[in-house]
Amino acid sequence: MSQELLAIIEQLEREKGIKKEVLLDAVQSALVSAARKVLDAEQEEDIKVEIDTKTGKIKAFREGKEIDSIDFGRIAASTARQVIIQKIREAEKEVIYSEFTGRVGEIVSGTVYRFEKGNIVVDLLGKAEGILPKREQSSREEFKQGQRIRAYVVEVRKDTKGPQIILSRAHPNMVKKFFELEVPEIFDGIVEIKSIARQAGERTKIAVWSKNDKVDSVGACVGMRGNRVRNIVNELGGEKIDIVRYNDDIREYAKAALSPAKISEIKLDKENLKAQVIVDDDQLSLAIGKHGQNVRLASKLIGWELDIRTKSSLAGPVEAAPAGLPEETAGEPVTPGAAEEPSSGGLEELPGVGDKTVANLKEAGFLSLKDIAGASPEALVKVKGIGEKKAEKLINDARDLLDK
Repeated sequence: MSQELLAIIEQLEREKGIKKEVLLDAVQSALVSAARKVLDAEQEEDIKVEIDTKTGKIKAFREGKEIDSIDFGRIAASTARQVIIQKIREAEKEVIYSEFTGRVGEIVSGTVYRFEKGNIVVDLLGKAEGILPKREQSSREEFKQGQRIRAYVVEVRKDTKGPQIILSRAHPNMVKKFFELEVPEIFDGIVEIKSIARQAGERTKIAVWSKNDKVDSVGACVGMRGNRVRNIVNELGGEKIDIVRYNDDIREYAKAALSPAKISEIKLDKENLKAQVIVDDDQLSLAIGKHGQNVRLASKLIGWELDIRTKSSLAGPVEAAPAGLPEETAGEPVTPGAAEEPSSGGLEELPGVGDKTVANLKEAGFLSLKDIAGASPEALVKVKGIGEKKAEKLINDARDLLDK
């Protein structure tokens, strides 16, 4: 048993990364308990067990005198095996936890292993399993078993079954990490990502700035013939990406953020971080975007509340929005990360939504159909009484009502 024990411990140290000392200490502690049982020793008695690190020979001592017991030798072998198996499991869990705790905020690769109630279990190259919750998935993407996948490590939790590695494909920082991997100028610190706003599966706006006047920040991110940004778009399943040039001048920054719309004038309220953006009537739909997406992301990106108005609305009574718009009208302020319309906008029209749910939605800041239509499922599930399925149904119903 002695040489066999050392051989097993040394092999585990090489293959599993479990330190030899950790295993020896664990076996030694367990053998002390085993010796007490064999010898029927009392707790106050001095029982010690020593393992020779060179020969692997196990010796037990009682009150300083070596014990020579056949029963102890037999139980020692059995105990050592059990302890090693247990310690292997514990140490493997700890190694995985330590490794992936250090990788929070990074991109990891793996393969789709199985599906569990909408969640995706990812095999992280045989080292561990990661969980990609439904709320952290992009609505644009679908995966199959065995498919390669890259994801952003959001969190690592300790659990009785082992470390839980929470992954995301919807986190804004995942796009940021892809740019760091794809654009050498960002990785080297020449080009800096100043801000990022994302609606997963739909559109991302990213603001970049160059520390070197000779390096074009936007051009570096786009790459030759658009290769760099195209690679990221493909990785995200076709999600649109707007690369915005950061500017200390908030007017220029806001104009770039609201692209592709052409802005006529911007009036600033610096004290309250609000801006009134004036556009021609034919630019209103572009400035607001489908379901308010463009202005909402622009507002998140620059961190200012944006109030989109047309020239005609300022000249006289507010006119109806141009044909083809999903009920967006001029004069709708948008706070960073919030919806555009301050009124309830017909929440009561949503099928299967009662007064209590309407009240909970309003309390959470969802005041209109456009708020619901432009929200992500993960934002709605935070509202009391709304689960994942109901959140998706509310979004689809709101969009249908707006389209009508």
